Amino acid sequence: MAYLLDANVFIQAKNLHYGLDFCPAFWEWMISKNGSKEVFSIQKVEDEVAAGADELADWAAKRGKGFFLTPDAAVVPTLGTVSTWATGAGYEPAAVNTFLQVADYYLVAHALAHGHTVVTHEIPAASTKKIKIPNACIGVGIKFMTPFEMLRKERARFVLGKAA
Repeated sequence: MAYLLDANVFIQAKNLHYGLDFCPAFWEWMISKNGSKEVFSIQKVEDEVAAGADELADWAAKRGKGFFLTPDAAVVPTLGTVSTWATGAGYEPAAVNTFLQVADYYLVAHALAHGHTVVTHEIPAASTKKIKIPNACIGVGIKFMTPFEMLRKERARFVLGKAA
């Protein structure tokens, strides 16, 4: 199973639990899992991360297209599937318009096209004012989970080693 990571996974990891300066193992784990074709994100997420113009943006820039995937021919029809779901799911027009313009839309479509599991900190919500990634995943029938669920499922281990 391959995972497709939302921007909030990277941003919250850097800001909270897995700072680049004190938990390099998390970032090395992602690079390793990307090398074995298990962890990816998409170019639109990279664009969001790059807007931060910080050490996370620098880290992302070094990963390239092998980590941050560009849309391929398989994604085109699923964009339509996700758009059709969004417009028919009872959300306010502003919520639909916003969703169709942000990385979340492309993330869900890419996951649908390639059978990936979406990884996000978002949780489903009943509001019609904003489309949350988990609601879109449920709507089009794809799996989603939190980063912590992914790490546990993959049995990630970040073990202390010798001080640098």
